[in-house]
Amino acid sequence: LAKHTQKADQDLTKVLNQLWHLDKNRLRPGTDYRISLQGKAGYVAQGSNVARDQAKAPLFTYVNEDKLKSIKTYEYFISLLDNYEMSTGVSETVTSEELKENNLFINAIVETDVMKCAHQYLVKKGKSPSDLGQFKRQLYDIWFRLYHRDRSGGEDSCGFEHVFVGEAKHGQEIMGLHNWVQFYLQEKHGHVDYKGYKARDNKDTPDEDDHVLNLQFSLNGLVKPVGGSFIGVSPEFEVALFTIIFLMSTEKMTSVVVKVDEYVLELVVCRHGRSIGTSYPKLLSSNNRDL
Repeated sequence: LAKHTQKADQDLTKVLNQLWHLDKNRLRPGTDYRISLQGKAGYVAQGSNVARDQAKAPLFTYVNEDKLKSIKTYEYFISLLDNYEMSTGVSETVTSEELKENNLFINAIVETDVMKCAHQYLVKKGKSPSDLGQFKRQLYDIWFRLYHRDRSGGEDSCGFEHVFVGEAKHGQEIMGLHNWVQFYLQEKHGHVDYKGYKARDNKDTPDEDDHVLNLQFSLNGLVKPVGGSFIGVSPEFEVALFTIIFLMSTEKMTSVVVKVDEYVLELVVCRHGRSIGTSYPKLLSSNNRDL
């Protein structure tokens, strides 16, 4: 069995690196955006909302919003972010306007080279239909189909909301929010407070141009002790990467270790029926500095 998983990872590593190289909408650190890492975050007990703030300033010091708005996939992505009610247990209502926005986003991402490459790979693996319309429906189901995250309420959640927007569970715990654009926008509006980066030891201290970080932050006062996030990558890159991992496994929880560009990552995807429950990257090491 061990041999089998190793092989799968080499295969995955190959396609994920192809996606990385094709991601021409990825923003350039220092040019299109700048971050300020500041201090290393401390330990926060699960369920506690007290965290020492090791970062007085925001994480994002600059983002070229004009550039974001000039790229279709970001533009549609941003328009989706305000469609969700953050508390679980509060039913989501999908208006026809929002339905249209979901489809505009999917239509835009499938036209990118990143998604075309992911689609080809999934067709080759027998995991996705080759017909583009059917593939879009599959993506819709994975990311946008509503489901019950909280047993007491109505259909209160979907993969997209959890991963990219973030949710508050019973107003006590922050879940999801693994997307840098949402992080930046929430930080700009004063809802997110960045507390510092997470690193195991001095070897893996991150650096301002890293595209993957483990962060500690609070959202409306609720603390997330550690959340992994890609920084600067396009929405289509994240959707492609997590869709592949989701479809390549039938497990309730899948975790694969891959090396993408210079980053050794653990990619985690949890399923909720035919949809994504959550997905995020965990940075294990950034090779160039560990050598």
